[in-house]
Amino acid sequence: MTHIPTDTPVLVTGASGYVAGWLVKELLEAGVTVHAAVRDPDDAEKLAHLTALAANSPGRIRFFGADLLSQGSYKRAMEGCSVVFHTASPFTVSVRNPQKELIDPAVKGTQNVLRTAHETPSVSRVVVTSSCAAIYTDAIDCEKAPGGVLTEAIWNTTASLSHQPYSYSKTLAEREAWKLAQAQDRYKLVTVNPSLVIGPSLAKKPTSESFNIVRQMGDGTMKPGAPKLGIGVVDVRDLAKAHVAAGFRSDAEGRHIISGHNTNILELGKALIPKFGNSYPVPRNSLPKWMVWLIGPVINDISRKFIANNVNVKWRADNSKSKSALGVTYRPMRASMEDMFQQMIDAGAFKK
Repeated sequence: MTHIPTDTPVLVTGASGYVAGWLVKELLEAGVTVHAAVRDPDDAEKLAHLTALAANSPGRIRFFGADLLSQGSYKRAMEGCSVVFHTASPFTVSVRNPQKELIDPAVKGTQNVLRTAHETPSVSRVVVTSSCAAIYTDAIDCEKAPGGVLTEAIWNTTASLSHQPYSYSKTLAEREAWKLAQAQDRYKLVTVNPSLVIGPSLAKKPTSESFNIVRQMGDGTMKPGAPKLGIGVVDVRDLAKAHVAAGFRSDAEGRHIISGHNTNILELGKALIPKFGNSYPVPRNSLPKWMVWLIGPVINDISRKFIANNVNVKWRADNSKSKSALGVTYRPMRASMEDMFQQMIDAGAFKK
């Protein structure tokens, strides 16, 4: 168990987000006062799930307006906080201007938060939500890793502005975080590096890219088959507990791969068959690579380079540090997928 002190508040950036919601829940239930930094603290509808959590928890929540690209905007929210959880960063693969939509918010936002942390005497630790995307770009990178397995020692060297710009943004942002942290000795930096996050959202309208993938498993898009596109996945609730451990365990240090399962898109879909297979057109068969090659660029705007590097390529990562250093336990993938899919059904994401 991680001991969570409740005598000082903590800051969560991007508090209305998918991952942040479950982190805020963990903190409030432990009795912590959470300073929730969001774009619009007056957007009652978007923040309703967080307000409801606080109403039913021993902890308290205070909302603060802040923006990744507005220097110094986190100063008021950070005052008096002992730990800063920096979860705010754009996660989308459909962008027109990757520099403006991904790179700038990720890198400049990280600079903004860490520089403010350096100027805030109460802050002793910063936890940055990075990603396995800062370790690899494509599943084929696993084959090139020592022993064919990704570890925290590896950095992404294959992403660029034109190929997988999201991965590029996460790599640049985490490198910048370590550069800033290593130039000072006032606070300690710890990073968590999750793979694709799955599981239910606390918000009514989740925007994470993983929901777009799962939506295609229930609306008929993947009925002909799903590609064996190698990925890792982690349940959002397990990831939230990893954040808490990274924030409060005294010996937590460095990077941590947070990934429960080495899998692929087809296996994710097949996990839904036992409970939902009779009612929804969930994928049961593999989509041949040649077919993905043929239709991917046309239907889903997926590049052939991406298809070549990920489809029918196994993804492997070593999550042992997360278990030993942070005490993370991972729930079954099927349970995560069933909970996520059921929530989407309840929200009207699919038409039968």
